[in-house]
Amino acid sequence: MSINTNRFGIVMEEAGNLTDRNKDVSIEFDEISILLLKEKALWIKQLNTLLIADLHFGKAAHFRKSGIPIPEPIHNADLLQLKYLHEKFQPSHTYFLGDLFHSEWNDSWENLNQFLVQFKTTEFHLVKGNHDVLTPKAYEQSVLRIHKEPLMLGSFALSHEPMEVVPDGSLNICGHIHPGIRLLGKARQSVRIPCFLLSDSRLLLPAFGNFTGLALVRPKGTDKVWAITSEKIIPVLSGISIG
Repeated sequence: MSINTNRFGIVMEEAGNLTDRNKDVSIEFDEISILLLKEKALWIKQLNTLLIADLHFGKAAHFRKSGIPIPEPIHNADLLQLKYLHEKFQPSHTYFLGDLFHSEWNDSWENLNQFLVQFKTTEFHLVKGNHDVLTPKAYEQSVLRIHKEPLMLGSFALSHEPMEVVPDGSLNICGHIHPGIRLLGKARQSVRIPCFLLSDSRLLLPAFGNFTGLALVRPKGTDKVWAITSEKIIPVLSGISIG
């Protein structure tokens, strides 16, 4: 069924219960379809644009530098997902909504740029987040177009952190929080998984990177939540226990 979820006229195709599931879920804002992907990204076909938040590439090397033995291949799954998404959708633009690289420069930065350069038809953008602290020269020599502040993409306000004030008539698409939920079963079993969270005029993206944590969110009554598994997007409806 189609329902209006807020004053901006978002229309959502919502399952009647948890047994009715889709691999991906489409919502609509300002007559533009937004596809919520199980790969923890957004695809906007009308804009030929891919949106990704919180990759935190290079985090393993940063930990090793601090004496914590984290193997570099932990990031390989993220690169495979990026490759899959760009080969499938062939976006004209990909926006990384902050925290693309975890911290100070290490060799992983060069590896990431060498990886991105293979996608000749895609322009890569970085809306800087709190972990994006490389030198200006490092960014100038990268494949990325850098945005130091939130920017408007049509009716969408793109930012790293959720905006305190969202421009009228806009939807703030953001990251930073690494949202997750804990679903509770009848036999006291539970599972923690990442999610998309639509709250008022903000759509919060899950962390794309595998080497990141989860911050459990507690949705309000009007919020919409989509849990993410490796296979499907699961609309979490009223009546489902959330820890």
